[in-house]
Amino acid sequence: VQLQASGGGVVQAGGSLSLSCAASGTIFSINTMGWYRQAPGKQRELVARIVSGGSTNYADSVKGRFTISRATAKNTVYLQMNNLKPEDTAIYYCNADVHYTFGAALRTYWGQGTLVTVSS
Repeated sequence: VQLQASGGGVVQAGGSLSLSCAASGTIFSINTMGWYRQAPGKQRELVARIVSGGSTNYADSVKGRFTISRATAKNTVYLQMNNLKPEDTAIYYCNADVHYTFGAALRTYWGQGTLVTVSS
């Protein structure tokens, strides 16, 4: 299973960016898909995640500004980021908890990361 993230870039504070991440390979089903980020010198942290039923969780720092969604048929997760702040600058990683075949245990896969830079 491979996760391919795209959509990062440079934006001014107050601007918007949209990230997407598509999973491919041998996939029976995907449970949770999510976005994490890691800023320089900091640990990787959860940004948002969405389970197969549609429930979502967000980090407090992004609530009201970021929206996570998924296209189940496309095995794709999206992150719409609005009102970006310089402290949102980080490498953003997507992940997915995947059943690769019926009855198989969940395995977690990570994308390669995409850089988001917010200038003040």
